[in-house]
Amino acid sequence: MDRLFLDSNVLFSAVYRPEAGVVRLWRIPGVELLTSTFALEEIRRNLAEEDQRKRLGGLLEQVQVGEALMLPPERRGEIVLPEKDWPILGSAAVSGASHLITGDLRHFGPYFGQEVLGVLITRPADYLKSRL
Repeated sequence: MDRLFLDSNVLFSAVYRPEAGVVRLWRIPGVELLTSTFALEEIRRNLAEEDQRKRLGGLLEQVQVGEALMLPPERRGEIVLPEKDWPILGSAAVSGASHLITGDLRHFGPYFGQEVLGVLITRPADYLKSRL
């Protein structure tokens, strides 16, 4: 069973645009969706409208939310990321996620299609294409 850790930009896209293709992640049978409190804090800061907050609440009914976790520098190896992205990758790795689903091309792009700390980093469209 795939365990998909959703980066804040993926959740934000699903909330901001209910017709976005990323919403299909919620419809895949046999997949567990995960995220962290860190990702949710980032999303909540950027939601301006009440209907967006309600959509987030509805989507989160199918998402396991764990604590944000940082990896100490000695466990990071050769991976180069801004500090603000370590709670995402660290939480994905520690939660037992099989995939980190992110649209962050700028920071995670060099790792797309690679397994990093036991987690395959991929864009939502690429994961959906592999499953459908």
